[in-house]
Amino acid sequence: MEVQGKIKMVGETQTFGSNGFRKREVVVTTEEQYPQHIMVEFVQDKCDLLNGYNVGQTVKISINLRGREWVNPQGETKYFNSIQGWRMENLQATASTDAGMPPVAPAEAFEPADNLNEEDHDDLPF
Repeated sequence: MEVQGKIKMVGETQTFGSNGFRKREVVVTTEEQYPQHIMVEFVQDKCDLLNGYNVGQTVKISINLRGREWVNPQGETKYFNSIQGWRMENLQATASTDAGMPPVAPAEAFEPADNLNEEDHDDLPF
């Protein structure tokens, strides 16, 4: 699965517990009719994937949906979901490579030729 949009926030790496569990969050705003602010977490060695990314960049993040069950002290079962990223691509790099290309005129900008003679239609050399 993938999430695509503009980076709204890149968090700092957080470390938890004595085992050194690391987590880093990024918020991406989707570019659709009703934009959504999607928080994606990167864990352990994947935290470093966010280095070099800044607010405002358009990215595509490959994600996994994670779910877990937890039973509280009162015996009630609760369920939690998370969105975990495992790859991130900068989409602006592909857009900027097209910037140096000259614009292409749309097909409707060309008009058909109306100055052809009937005798000239068969002037091909073969």
